[in-house]
Amino acid sequence: MSEVRIAAEPRTAFGKGAARKIRRADKVPAVLYGHGIEPKHLTLPGHEVLLALRTPNVLIRLKGEGVDELALPKGVQRDPIKGFVEHVDLLLVKRGEKVTVEIPVTTVGDVHTDGLLDQQLVSIAVEAEATHIPTGVEVDVEGLEVGTAITAAQLTLPKGATLAADPEAVVLQVSAKPVEEPAEGEEAAEAAAEGETAEAPAAE
Repeated sequence: MSEVRIAAEPRTAFGKGAARKIRRADKVPAVLYGHGIEPKHLTLPGHEVLLALRTPNVLIRLKGEGVDELALPKGVQRDPIKGFVEHVDLLLVKRGEKVTVEIPVTTVGDVHTDGLLDQQLVSIAVEAEATHIPTGVEVDVEGLEVGTAITAAQLTLPKGATLAADPEAVVLQVSAKPVEEPAEGEEAAEAAAEGETAEAPAAE
């Protein structure tokens, strides 16, 4: 996974008023923690953070005064209406160390025509090297029949990743398509048609 470099400034003012002032300047308050260090309070450029967070588990290189670290976003607060980033919690990571992250689960192919795919987990927890986090895991569902279920233990994980979730957890299953019952109007029309057929006189 490639790194995204983001400039970081030390943050010394705290509280709601200070946070609002930072956001008005199109910046984002952030906290860097981990590895037993004292949490570092930072200010990051808002637009760059927004772009970086479009990539799941993005690896961020923080560069600035007294800061030159690698980090993973572990908590993101967004404005519920406008969607901009209000605050970011960043986990300090080192090259070679393992971290537990959630990666997306996607499917390819189509199940049997009689079945309906029910995907119960859209992401799965894995352990991987911090600088080599996989982008996701694919599940081939082509031709799977009704009654088939795939658990977390059955996933083929990317190289270097190990399962950190419950191996018994059902990721997806194929259920039978619901039987469509005719609408009331259709039933009445069919009954009328049958009655007319029964009452029609036989041809001489």
